Amino acid sequence: MNYKSVTEKNWLFKQYDENYAKKIYETFHFSEILSKIISIRKIELDQIENFINPTIKKNIPNPNSIKDMDIATSTAISHIQKKNIIGIFGDYDVDGATSAAILAKYFKQINQPFEFLIPDRIKDGYGPNEKGFDFLINKGSKLIITVDCGISSHMAILHARNKSIETIVIDHHQGDVKLPEATAIVNPNRINDESKLSYLCAAGVCFMFLVSLNNKLRNLDWFKLNNVNEPDILNFLDLVSLGTVCDVVPIVGLNRAIVKQGLKVLGRRKNIGLKTLYDNSKINSQPNAYHLGYIIGPKINAGGRVGKSTYGTEILISENQERVDYLAKRLNDFNEYRKKIEFELFRKIENETKDSKDPILFVQGRDFHEGIIGIAASRIKDKYNKPCVIISINGNIGKGSARSVFGFDIGAIFISAVQNKILINGGGHKMAGGFSINIDNIEVFKEFLIKKYNSLFIEKDNCKTLYLDSIILPTALNTEFYNNINVLSPFGTGNPEPKFLIEDLKLANSNIVGNQHIKAIFYSKNNNVVKAIAFNSIGTVLESYLVKNNKSSMSIAGTLTSNNYNGKNNIEFVINDISVNNI
Repeated sequence: MNYKSVTEKNWLFKQYDENYAKKIYETFHFSEILSKIISIRKIELDQIENFINPTIKKNIPNPNSIKDMDIATSTAISHIQKKNIIGIFGDYDVDGATSAAILAKYFKQINQPFEFLIPDRIKDGYGPNEKGFDFLINKGSKLIITVDCGISSHMAILHARNKSIETIVIDHHQGDVKLPEATAIVNPNRINDESKLSYLCAAGVCFMFLVSLNNKLRNLDWFKLNNVNEPDILNFLDLVSLGTVCDVVPIVGLNRAIVKQGLKVLGRRKNIGLKTLYDNSKINSQPNAYHLGYIIGPKINAGGRVGKSTYGTEILISENQERVDYLAKRLNDFNEYRKKIEFELFRKIENETKDSKDPILFVQGRDFHEGIIGIAASRIKDKYNKPCVIISINGNIGKGSARSVFGFDIGAIFISAVQNKILINGGGHKMAGGFSINIDNIEVFKEFLIKKYNSLFIEKDNCKTLYLDSIILPTALNTEFYNNINVLSPFGTGNPEPKFLIEDLKLANSNIVGNQHIKAIFYSKNNNVVKAIAFNSIGTVLESYLVKNNKSSMSIAGTLTSNNYNGKNNIEFVINDISVNNI
C-alpha cells in the first residue's frame, strides 16, 4: 500500500532477518511479533534474557573503571573519617536535583554532616561560581562535591583551592582538553576516560561513586567501627532512574538496568517526596518511564525553571510529610505557571520557524524566559526534527539553550565554539546544551552551527522518515498485546518504543483535551473501535484531519500506551502521523 503522510514523512518498515526472528521464537517461545521486534533491534541471542530482565549485578562494571573514581572516594573517606562537613553543589535540573539528593540521602544515613546548594538559574547562572562556593565554605564545608556540573568551572574550583578546600567534580557533560584543578574529576565523558560509560547521566555517575564509596567504607570496617547500619545503595535507584529518564540519555547497558530496577523501587513508595508527587498526580497504575519523564520530572524541574531552585532537591531529601506536602504544592504551582509561559513562547517561536528552510532552527528574542527556552527548543525540535537553538537577549548578552537530533553532537560543537571565541562559555552533551554569547557574535554563531551541520553529511532524508516496526490489527489494542510488547521497556533514546501501523480506519469523533492534545475514536471495516490520542497536535497539520468532520479512510502510525481509569486498564494508540487514502 502507498502511504501518503499528511506531515510529508516517508513511512518505511524496518528491515529484519526473518530466520533470526524464527530462531528467537523457537528459543524463547515469545510471540511472533515480539520475536520480530527483537530481531529488528539486532539483540544477540545470548543477550536477550539480560535485555528483558536487566539487573544491576549483571550490568554494573567496576566503579573504579571511571577515571579518578579511586581518588574521589579516598578523598571523600578522609573527610568522612574526620566528620568534616561536605558541601554538595548541584545543577537546577532533574539530573542535578536527583544527583544532589542521592549524595545527601546517603550522607544522612551514615550520619555524615553535609550542606547543599542549588544555584538560581536567573541570578547565578549555570554551574559552580565563587559566590556559591563561598556559601558552602561559610557553612563549614571542607570538601565540595559538584554534581551534574563543574567540568568547565576553572575559576570557581581554583577559588576553592586557594582557600584550601578540596573539590570533587562528578559530571557527565563534555569538557575541554584542559580540565579544572580539582582534587578529582569523575566524568566518563572525559577525553582520557576509558570506562565506556559515557552514556550515564550525572545521577548514574553519582550512583557509581556511592557504590565505590560504600565498598571502601565496608572494607575499612567503618560501619562496624562507627555503629552505623550500612546503606542499601539499591534503594536509591528510584532517584537514579528519575535522573536518567529526564536527562534523555540512552537507555542502554547499565542505564537500562537502572531504569528497570529503579521503577520497582519507586513502586515500593519509600521516598515520601516521590510518593507524594506521584499520588498528587493521580497516577493509578504502576510507575513507568513515561510517568518519570512527563509527569514527575517536569514538576521537579519547575522549581529550577520558574520557581525556587532548591525545592526539587529538598522534596527528594525531606522526611517531613508536612514539609513535603508544602513543597509538592509549590512545585505543582510552578509547573502550571511553566506550562502557561511555555505555551505562549512556543506559539511565538513556532510562527518564526514554521517556514524556515535552514537545517538548524535558530531563534532569538529580547527577554525570553531563560527557564523555558530549553523546553521550548525541545518541543520545536520534536515537531520539525531539526536541531533548535533559542537565545534570550538581555542587554548585550544572550543566554541560549539548544536541543539536537541524533548524529549532531551539540555539546561538543558548543565547546568548539568557545575555543573559537564565538561563545563566552558553553557546553552540554550530545542532545542538549547551553551557552552565553555576545550579541555581536550571534550571526557568526549561526553560520558556524550550520557549517558544522552540513559538514557532517547527515542523511537529510532521515529527518522526513518515519520508521515502523509492524502493521497491527485494531484488535491488538488490548492488555495482553500491550504487556507482551512492554517486556522490551523501559523505552527511550537507544531503545525507542515500537512503532505500529493500523490501516483503513474511519474517524468516529474527537475532542480537544488539555488545550494541546486531541483524543479520537476510530472504527475499522469490521467495526472494531480504536481509541487514540495525538499529543501536542493543536496547531499542527494533524489537527485538520482529527478535529474536522473527516470522512476519509486513513491509516495511523504511532505507539501504544496504557491508561488506568476507574480501575480499568485502557490501551490507546498514540498517533505520530496519519496517512489519508484520498488526499
